[in-house]
Amino acid sequence: MSAPLTIVTVHAHPDDEASKGAPTLAKYAADGVRTVLVCCTGGEEGGIHNPAMDRPEIREHLTEIRDEELNRSAAIIGFQEIVRLGYRDSGMPDTEANHNPAAFANADLDEAVGRLVAVIRRHRPQVLITYNDDQTGYPHPDHLRVHDISVLAFDRAGDSEWYPHLGEPWSPLKLYYSVWSRERLVAVHEALLRLRGSSPYNDDWFKGRPSQDARITTRVDVRDYLWARTQSLLAHATQIDPNEAFWFGLTDEELAEVYPYEDWVLARSEVGYPAEGEYEDDLFAGVRERVG
Repeated sequence: MSAPLTIVTVHAHPDDEASKGAPTLAKYAADGVRTVLVCCTGGEEGGIHNPAMDRPEIREHLTEIRDEELNRSAAIIGFQEIVRLGYRDSGMPDTEANHNPAAFANADLDEAVGRLVAVIRRHRPQVLITYNDDQTGYPHPDHLRVHDISVLAFDRAGDSEWYPHLGEPWSPLKLYYSVWSRERLVAVHEALLRLRGSSPYNDDWFKGRPSQDARITTRVDVRDYLWARTQSLLAHATQIDPNEAFWFGLTDEELAEVYPYEDWVLARSEVGYPAEGEYEDDLFAGVRERVG
């Protein structure tokens, strides 16, 4: 496979790239890996969660502002390119926005997969990152659809019988699911109680989100890149309250002491899997040897 090391990561809305994997992608970008962000919707249904930004002139232009925020966030993380698939935000489950015919969740599946296949064939990634197949804790229609199109695109991008007009076939070698490990959340929760006296991660929050820890295959040390998460989240000023302990209860330095990793599930691989009971520490494990 003669192509530079490349990651394509697929997200639903502006700000998802900041909350899921920003330090890992910043680390690879700093190492010279080509990183490409796919954002499937414009986030039109997102609310304003930062009281300081809840003003009429912001509400009237929220879609444009969220797009500008995405540009700033992606630049902080180090993405070489943003690809916008152009769908409309489907809104939270059981809301009126779910019925909008332009919503991502209502898009023709094969057509949506084709848009992502075109991105894969153009950028030729060895690694594709998407959302977990188990989204019990946050079953947003757009997050579910991101998973669906990514899994199909992983297979179809290398098949010349699918979308022959969308470029030369290209088969990624590894497909990863993002995951928030229970171990990390518990460590943050306990540190918040110890250092701040309170935590937003209550029992109900944990009960609604089954642990995925047994599925984790890959643990990337990002202690030197936690700033990417913090700064990219803050770039989404309409969506993120800078005073919210859920995101910013610990400093980057404290989080590096408490849990300096990001965790991933290797869902598909053409270059092997880690041995049982062991973790990869590199998304390109097995790939670097293949590409020489």
